[in-house]
Amino acid sequence: MRTNPAHCRVFPAKRQCITVLAWLLAFWGVVFLVSCATPLVGSQGVIPYTATPLPAATDTAEVVTANVAPTAAAGEVAARAPSTTATLQAETSASLGVPVYDYRIVRVYPHDPGAFTQGLVFTDGVLYEGTGLRGESTLRRVDLETGEVLQSYSLPPSYFGEGITIWDDRIIQLTWQEQTAFVYDKDSFELLHTFYLPTEGWGITHDETRLIVSDGTSTLYFLDPESLERIGQVQVYDDQGPVVKLNELEYVNGQVYANVWQTDRIAIIDPWTGQVTGWIDLEGLLEPADYGPGTDVLNGIAYDSKGGRLFVTGKRWPKLFEIELLAPGAGG
Repeated sequence: MRTNPAHCRVFPAKRQCITVLAWLLAFWGVVFLVSCATPLVGSQGVIPYTATPLPAATDTAEVVTANVAPTAAAGEVAARAPSTTATLQAETSASLGVPVYDYRIVRVYPHDPGAFTQGLVFTDGVLYEGTGLRGESTLRRVDLETGEVLQSYSLPPSYFGEGITIWDDRIIQLTWQEQTAFVYDKDSFELLHTFYLPTEGWGITHDETRLIVSDGTSTLYFLDPESLERIGQVQVYDDQGPVVKLNELEYVNGQVYANVWQTDRIAIIDPWTGQVTGWIDLEGLLEPADYGPGTDVLNGIAYDSKGGRLFVTGKRWPKLFEIELLAPGAGG
């Protein structure tokens, strides 16, 4: 075979081109690898990696303050609801234990020993009381200083009266098993109308925007104060689990105070989460010498929002007490 001389001249040139191309590819490959291994830099040089610190442990009281909006002023609409974070933190703080408050008696007032107290409200210097038992149930206006009944309305004998609350110029009184609530004119005690309750009625109070009702279980129900329709509910629990037998209720500075039936304790409840934030231990409040044949359990909480006074009594107790709460461990 004969060889083309022109081909002999082209082949060396091709080999040179291939060699140069290989060197270029190798060079740029090295540059690429180096650039991938080099950290990003800014105007101040290399940006070091900084680990994000974990949140510091937060005190239980601070958690509540940070995640629940302040209580609205009277008459002001409080548009708030617990966030998922607040609920989870409440559940976590419950596992740390719930404080128990002792008490100091500030003053003692006379109380009708025949009154089977189911509801208690203090407003504008006047004490209002709802009493129970079929054939004995009443709504009363009472003089705090003397215990004298100034005005009274008797429920029909088939109704067992329960908790009471005052909303604007109306008094609302629950009944136990009749699934009926009564609405009265605050001044005249005239019965304006009734409304249906789908559960038993035990205690009732209100915050700035809602009526709050108990039925003897661990549930608090929320009602619209105008339509009287149910608009929500919350389960009440402490570090031991659900808290049942919630009875008479009172709204005190953003918290619901609840008698627990057949105990000497009052639960302090966050109405937005249902968490019991404290207990009030009233054991020994009524001395044995004051017990009579019909004396029954602790029941009845009233709060003087203007004077900052807290009142408690019981069913057929001869006394009503103004008490002051003592911090856990403070003693009497």
